[in-house]
Amino acid sequence: MEAAFVIPVVLVVLMAVIEVVSVVGVQLELVAAAREGARAAAVASEPAVAVDAAREVLGDRPAVISVVRPHVVGRPAEVTVRFEKPLVTPLLGGITVPLSARAVMRVER
Repeated sequence: MEAAFVIPVVLVVLMAVIEVVSVVGVQLELVAAAREGARAAAVASEPAVAVDAAREVLGDRPAVISVVRPHVVGRPAEVTVRFEKPLVTPLLGGITVPLSARAVMRVER
């Protein structure tokens, strides 16, 4: 009788932990992509170079990448990466979590 109450609770907690780990993993990828894009934006004058650098980190994730890069040395170049992470748990199907990461580096040349 007790197992009938405990097993569903344990399964729900396990699914929640899996979802949290999945979301955190994607967030870390977005942070890495934003940093790589900002690093590229700091040295390359074309924003497309920064977008390509961020996409290389993300692989095939359909993220939205925006680059703001002034042409003045010493000013901050900013890369923002946004992604809607769908949850994988069947009970929460269709729900997405909006994630974003931002990185800033000074323009070097």
